[in-house]
Amino acid sequence: MKTGWVGHPGYAPPMQTLTDPRRQSLRRMQWFAIALLLASLGGLLLGHAMGGQGGWGWLRAFCEASAVGALADWFAVVALFRHPLGIPLPHTAIIPQSKERIADSLADFVRDHFLDPATLLAKLAVLDPAQRLGEWLRDPARMALWAQQAQGVALGLLNVFDDARMQRATLELVVAQARRWDAAATAGEVLGLLTQDGRHNELLDAGLVKLGEYLAQDEVKAAVSELLHKHVRKEWPKVVGLVDAVASTSKMADSMAEKLSASALDELREVLAQPAHPARLRYQAWLADYITRLRDDPALRQACDGLKERALTDPAVRQFVASLWTDIKQLLQADLADPQSAIARNLQAALGAVGERLASDTHLREAINEHVMAAAGQLALGLRTGVTTHISQTIKGWDDRQLVQELELSVGRDLQFVRISGTLVGGLAGVALHALVLWLA
Repeated sequence: MKTGWVGHPGYAPPMQTLTDPRRQSLRRMQWFAIALLLASLGGLLLGHAMGGQGGWGWLRAFCEASAVGALADWFAVVALFRHPLGIPLPHTAIIPQSKERIADSLADFVRDHFLDPATLLAKLAVLDPAQRLGEWLRDPARMALWAQQAQGVALGLLNVFDDARMQRATLELVVAQARRWDAAATAGEVLGLLTQDGRHNELLDAGLVKLGEYLAQDEVKAAVSELLHKHVRKEWPKVVGLVDAVASTSKMADSMAEKLSASALDELREVLAQPAHPARLRYQAWLADYITRLRDDPALRQACDGLKERALTDPAVRQFVASLWTDIKQLLQADLADPQSAIARNLQAALGAVGERLASDTHLREAINEHVMAAAGQLALGLRTGVTTHISQTIKGWDDRQLVQELELSVGRDLQFVRISGTLVGGLAGVALHALVLWLA
């Protein structure tokens, strides 16, 4: 006999005790039905003993038919759960004998009526998930509760990392993952993505524009002039003295800085204006070659791995990361522990803003509903097979005795009413037949 239990194969709960109110109620109804059967048999014997004439004939007819009805319904009820009197008659013990068929039928019923994608999507479309989400998010009381709960969860998670064991385990996990990470290949993929469709040229143009704006600033020109003047005085002090007797070297440095700035700006304008400028082509060739080397050059990949390993093992880097994490964690803990947490307020405000946007933006709601419907359809298709198989296998794994006992405790009391009704209806049918016989005679 299998030892599984409803919904949890492999686990057998203890037998129901006599203190179970369902069992007590079932027992009362069974004894009542038995008492009616015994009363019918007693009345039948009494009517037969009294000759069955007159009123005794009516009593015998009633009790005879009610006894037959009681016995027939007793047999029908018992046959659902077990063999009557232990005799393995055909088509008895229907539930345990048909358990596998019942399991498959129930699983198919759930699959076809509860997990049918068309049915689920139709109900989901009526629900309008995006609109309901917007209504929920616009409720200040609900958002305050959600933010408070999220605040407590986040604070609890941060407190977990105060444990030295958790910190050590987390560090070991991060280091192990970082060592398995192919940094060079990732960098190559990222750069390859950034250079698709000429994006790197846009980046270059933006950089050149910013550089031109920087070089055109008077402060930058003055700084360049100062550097030139300082360098000339350091390298050729005597020449500077002779030149100063004729002209100001400071003004000459200013003029040189102005010309350098103008020359650099002219060069930048040419690069920006010419898609095929040599500097731009050299930049493109260098970038393409570097991406290829990141993907294929063993030496460059090894150098990247070496740099990564040095960063992971350097005590100074680890100390910096640890101190940075400690400062951030303490800041977050202090805020989350505050009833007036700024993080919680911002979260609540952000959720409310999303709700307002959903309420006012029809296109956004339509887009969210489309994605939800698509995801629900895929989920329903995946669940159909898994849930159907789970239901079928779970029911098949139930213990026969426990299954019968649980079902009998759940519906057995109502089935005893069937026995009682059969006894009374049978008796009334017997009286009607006896009256018919007398009338015909």
